[in-house]
Amino acid sequence: MGRDVAGGAITRQDLEAIEVASRDEISALQLERLRWSVRHAYDNVPHYRKSFEAVGAHPDDLRTLGDLARFPLTSKTDLRENYPFGMFAVPRQQVARIHASSGTTGKPAVVGYTQRDLETWADLIARSIRAAGGRRGDVVHVAYGYGLFTGGLGAHYGAERMGCTVVPISGGQTERQVRLIEDFKPDLIMVTPSYMLAIGDEYRRLGLDPRRSSLRTGMHGAEPWTEAMRQEIERTFEMQAVDIYGLSEVMGPGVACECVETKDGLHLWEDHFYPEIIDPVTGESLPDGAYGELVFTSLTKEALPVIRYRTRDLTRLLPGTARSMRRIEKITGRSDDMLIIRGVNVFPSQIEELLLANPRLSPHYLLELHRKGHLDSLEVVVEVRPDFASADSAARAACARDLTHHIKSMIGISASVRLVDVGMIDRSMGKAVRCIDLRPKE
Repeated sequence: MGRDVAGGAITRQDLEAIEVASRDEISALQLERLRWSVRHAYDNVPHYRKSFEAVGAHPDDLRTLGDLARFPLTSKTDLRENYPFGMFAVPRQQVARIHASSGTTGKPAVVGYTQRDLETWADLIARSIRAAGGRRGDVVHVAYGYGLFTGGLGAHYGAERMGCTVVPISGGQTERQVRLIEDFKPDLIMVTPSYMLAIGDEYRRLGLDPRRSSLRTGMHGAEPWTEAMRQEIERTFEMQAVDIYGLSEVMGPGVACECVETKDGLHLWEDHFYPEIIDPVTGESLPDGAYGELVFTSLTKEALPVIRYRTRDLTRLLPGTARSMRRIEKITGRSDDMLIIRGVNVFPSQIEELLLANPRLSPHYLLELHRKGHLDSLEVVVEVRPDFASADSAARAACARDLTHHIKSMIGISASVRLVDVGMIDRSMGKAVRCIDLRPKE
């Protein structure tokens, strides 16, 4: 699906040496850098020194990569408890830029970058753009938000490092997004997948065909999205839709990216980040191939090293394909996004897959949690597609019953379904809000 990548197939000569290195070479580099990073954190961040000592771990204990499992896990709570600069490992005067992670409650997790950190970040975004099929001279439309959120500026400086022409429009002003895509003819767009679909809706509202746009590739991240949503984006725009992954605490976008020639999971840039998979409940390390929570240790970060940082993202580690570095399977859920409805674990991505399999329903939806008496209940609010908008009440009721049946049979919960007209669900300019908790506060 999607147009061919301009510039032809990627060859080994196009890649950095580390991208096609042997596993032994990658592991040796990781161990060397891991020893430096853990020592750097221990020597310069009081939180790490205290947490290491609490479990009897010391940087000198790192003789193999497997020894990292002896060290404690780090969470976003640790960053918030050391707000604002307590997790920095360099003097504040050496911090060239500050970002902060998104969050709805409490203090944000503050992250910092030295000038060398920013250079590394730009290099890895550029590597990701090349993996996605981007080339020097391409026009890149950046519709991630700029500001404390890492998406916009991360994408911006990486695209410039790649030698691209950057259109820094940020999020919002959806009609203007369409007009500039039509006028400036970008080759590549960097934006959340949910907002990409909102741009597609705006194309149609303006009477334009999104399949005739200049866009060749979309790099979509900042929120979990399904394979079904990829297909929806690719059908809508007739382009390649590629997943890019990152999080502020680890660096920002560009920690991993899909390679356009395979689109079979995201290759981790293992020369800068060491990945693990753990059991999200017990914290036990799991082998490659097992599903669990993704954990990262930074290998080169100066301002904010992270040691065994819990991402809360659920995935598994897989062997490399288009690159030597390992892949993570496409992330479609988080351990802390999981809903428990009458004892059943439910992820928004499961609902999304069912919606996208139904030609009458759009990918714009909300999951509303209610409480009736002592029991929790789930209502799925979903927009119909434009070509189903004129359906009568009987057809809509039948469609709602179909979805209710599939949710029950595929996920195992009873949910109510409410169909709404086109445009009734707010369009996100960044990360999509999928769940609203309307239960009474205890």
